[in-house]
Amino acid sequence: MADAASKGPAVPLSIRELPERGRVLCRGFIEAVTYAPASQVAAFTAIVVDHEGTPVRAKPAGRASTGRLRVIWLGRRRIPGIAAGSELRLDGMVTERDGLPTMFNPRYEILSRQEEQ
Repeated sequence: MADAASKGPAVPLSIRELPERGRVLCRGFIEAVTYAPASQVAAFTAIVVDHEGTPVRAKPAGRASTGRLRVIWLGRRRIPGIAAGSELRLDGMVTERDGLPTMFNPRYEILSRQEEQ
């Protein structure tokens, strides 16, 4: 814990900058959510994308960037406040799954929510 605090505030990466695997802090908007039916194992999935116009500092080596991140919370059927249009900051391990960078059970912070109409 002391080591993490001594490094100072980390700057979140854009979704397009994510490495192929490893621990990352990133930020993006939820494009879509998927609810698992009651007959399947509980898992809540969201697709996170960059905001239009997000500057890219460096292109990740080794793979073409899709600009999309799949986030899966195992054991959850829904998470209050997480819906299409919400902005999140995510902290977790990223890996490649079915051609998309994927995070399982990341720490998250809801930064904004889309207004109800």
